[in-house]
Amino acid sequence: MKQSDAFWNVTAPQGEIRAALDGDIRCDVAIVGAGFTGLRAALLLAEAGTDVAVFEAGDVANGASGRSGGQVNPMLPVAKPDDLRRAVGPKYFETLAEAALKSADDLFELVEKYQIRCEARQKGWLRADHCDAARVTAQENAALWNKLGAEFEFVGRDEVKRLTGAHGYASGTVSPRGGAVQPLALTRGLDRVARGAGARVYSHSPVTKLAAEGGQWVLDVNGHRVVAEKVIVATNGYTDHLVAGLKRSVLPLTSIQIATEPLEEDRLAALCPEGHTISDTRRLIMYCRRETGRQFIYGGMGYRTPTGGVGGWSWLYKDAARIFPGLKGVKWSYRWGGTVALTPERVPHLFEPQSGLICGLGYNGRGVAMSLVMGREMARRALGTPSEDLPIPVAAMKPYPFREPQVLGAGVAMSYWRMLDQREMGLRAG
Repeated sequence: MKQSDAFWNVTAPQGEIRAALDGDIRCDVAIVGAGFTGLRAALLLAEAGTDVAVFEAGDVANGASGRSGGQVNPMLPVAKPDDLRRAVGPKYFETLAEAALKSADDLFELVEKYQIRCEARQKGWLRADHCDAARVTAQENAALWNKLGAEFEFVGRDEVKRLTGAHGYASGTVSPRGGAVQPLALTRGLDRVARGAGARVYSHSPVTKLAAEGGQWVLDVNGHRVVAEKVIVATNGYTDHLVAGLKRSVLPLTSIQIATEPLEEDRLAALCPEGHTISDTRRLIMYCRRETGRQFIYGGMGYRTPTGGVGGWSWLYKDAARIFPGLKGVKWSYRWGGTVALTPERVPHLFEPQSGLICGLGYNGRGVAMSLVMGREMARRALGTPSEDLPIPVAAMKPYPFREPQVLGAGVAMSYWRMLDQREMGLRAG
């Protein structure tokens, strides 16, 4: 899919054309990737007086940052606090939990501080429970997270239907801190403010080689030599083999979305009337939102076909009409997708495989908010903050277990999970 297929291109401010690198340069910190993570890191570094250069293989926001759902969800996708404690250990449990739960507030404060025009609205996120078993689990876990300051609110079946217009859900959990942004506009806004602070940002400048030489790092960019004191790798689901083992540390999944043209008021009135963003508890989740221009966006999980294409569209169209009967017969004018990166524990990974080489990735579908946290913390590390003072542990890099079979079998697995989800929703009374 081309970036031009994405609905976000319709409403985002025009991005400025970034030149490709056309000569050898030196810098204090080189950043690979001009998405949320890399640009947030660049902004902090530039404001600290660091000479920073950002290199993007395509256009700014060409990857998941410009293709995401734009949902600002202030929670890691781990079920309960004990899961997070097991994943990162007691030392980092409270700091990472706090960073995640504050991540939405941090994003909206950043947008306000720099006056980034990205249709930001903090009107809450509702996670709908697809069956009674999910309702019981969600209610128990919400109570546990609230002890850590999550401020989750539990709502019943009728209130879920009123707040969303969706059918078939048993209950839901509302996070009042959640919200939405126009992700392509946010990324372009971060590009603008980072450059305004002094960062150099180059597009169509892929980094093809990276090596340590004499206490410095040397990058090959468009055949040009870049020498840096430190390197930040911020490529998430688009990670390649630039850093040995990094690509194999995450499982790539394909997130797909569809969007309508502006809808008539009689169709739109019942859909997310108070502006909440929505997702659910199914294995193959849906996520959706009402747009400021009266469009409706619906997303879910797709998969890569053996020929390199993307599958899952027909299911997405059917699922949208089933969950939201008011959408039956609408014209879906846009469709697009991007690659997200999963980690085995469903928490972000921060690596430092060599001195001065900092890699952060693995947002597990919660990247809009958590990528900005990661970018900020990698920049702090590059500025000399001790690793033990970061909220995210610096971990040892390991391959994702059984990665290749899961990548190859994604389509079959999704068909099976879909069947289980349908059965559970169908068994719920009412």
